[in-house]
Amino acid sequence: MRIKILTLLIGLIGVLGTQAQEKQWTLRECLEYAIENNITIKQSALNLQAAELDKSDAFGNFLPTVNASGSNFWSSGLALDPITNQNRTLTFRSSSYRVDVGLNLFDGLRNVRRFQRAKLNSLLAQYNLGKSKDDIALFIANGYLQILLNRESLKVVEKQHDITLEQLKRTKELVDAGVLPQGDLLEIEATSADELTRIVQAENSVQISLISLAQALLIKDYENFDIAEQEYLVPGAEMLGKPINEVIAKARESRYEVQIAEQNKLIAEKDLQIARGAYYPTLNAGFNYNTRESGARPIDRILDPDNPFDIVPIGTVQSTGETVLGQDPNIISVESSRRPFFKQLYDNDGISYGLSLSIPVFNGFSVRNSVKRSKINVKRTEFQLEQAELDLDSNIYQAYLDAKGAAEAYEASLVSVKAQERAYEYAKDRYDVGLTNAFDFSQSKFRLENAQSQEVRNKFDYIFKLKVLELYFGVKIADIKL
Repeated sequence: MRIKILTLLIGLIGVLGTQAQEKQWTLRECLEYAIENNITIKQSALNLQAAELDKSDAFGNFLPTVNASGSNFWSSGLALDPITNQNRTLTFRSSSYRVDVGLNLFDGLRNVRRFQRAKLNSLLAQYNLGKSKDDIALFIANGYLQILLNRESLKVVEKQHDITLEQLKRTKELVDAGVLPQGDLLEIEATSADELTRIVQAENSVQISLISLAQALLIKDYENFDIAEQEYLVPGAEMLGKPINEVIAKARESRYEVQIAEQNKLIAEKDLQIARGAYYPTLNAGFNYNTRESGARPIDRILDPDNPFDIVPIGTVQSTGETVLGQDPNIISVESSRRPFFKQLYDNDGISYGLSLSIPVFNGFSVRNSVKRSKINVKRTEFQLEQAELDLDSNIYQAYLDAKGAAEAYEASLVSVKAQERAYEYAKDRYDVGLTNAFDFSQSKFRLENAQSQEVRNKFDYIFKLKVLELYFGVKIADIKL
């Protein structure tokens, strides 16, 4: 029974392992996985979260500040009673409490400008996140197409090698029959050995490109990583039929490069407004509530009940010299009972409120220099925006010409393949009847293989460059179809 269970477990593990190895990634799956897991994109997403927090901070500057504090102390020996403000020698406890409220009424509109800047910075972080996604997606798509190119190149070499093996068998039969010389057989065998070497190289290129894509996707299981086998047709050239000015206008509306430069310019202008706000006065309003209590017994001053008055001389009769006596109240200090905690807080509380105005008079040129630096930064971002637009125009022109050139190269390679196929068939027929030698036949076959390989390279080069042009036109990478 245990042996049967163990066998079933081993079989189940084998099936699961086989299913894991059979996982083949489509281009869309690669793009979605990269956008979800790429570190650069995650960092851009964190920058967006930080920008949203900055916007929340800027909004909070419009709200009043409320702070509460409290203290509780024990004093022993000669200490100041916080209730009577008299020094007393005893051990007692005392506490105090306060609430402060502050509100900025005017600061040269800097809080308003900071909130506007925070919103611009949040939008900039969104653009940077979008650009990171597009850059990574384009990089992944290029790596994916590179695998397809290498596999197609491998198929070309393998197909030619199959033909060579058939020709090798045919040549051996003709040599054995004495129709062809031994040198022709050696020539075909040399061609076969060379093709085997190129097959190994092509297989290595496929494996290296697979590993490169897996690394870009942060997938560590290189050995089992593979992409889906499917036919990738050459897309239509509708994009090449659009006027270049239309492509440029569309790109300026949708490309993140220009939008990022525009946002940086707007942020620099907002920084200049914030810097100028320091020239204006600052007006703040404040309110304070405070109270206190003490655990010490309060001291009351009362008439001495046992001797309420003292007889003291108050003057002299000038005519008789008789002393005039009077009464002076005999005041004594006595400790009374402790007052309730909350009654003390109620009796000893107080409030204060008012306005404070700060007028900048002279600050060592710091405000003036800050304004000048902001003006310089505005000029710098204006130049960066102009450069971004020029670079975008240049890149679009280059992408447009590259796509057109790739389309023409692909069409030419199709014609070349057809011509080389006819030349190869002609050489093969002549070789079969002994009208040409193995070297000339191998050269014809080699030229056909080169033409087919070049067709594959031109095909995927054209696909990629056309997709780049579509990106400039505003087509999102997730909507691009291969």
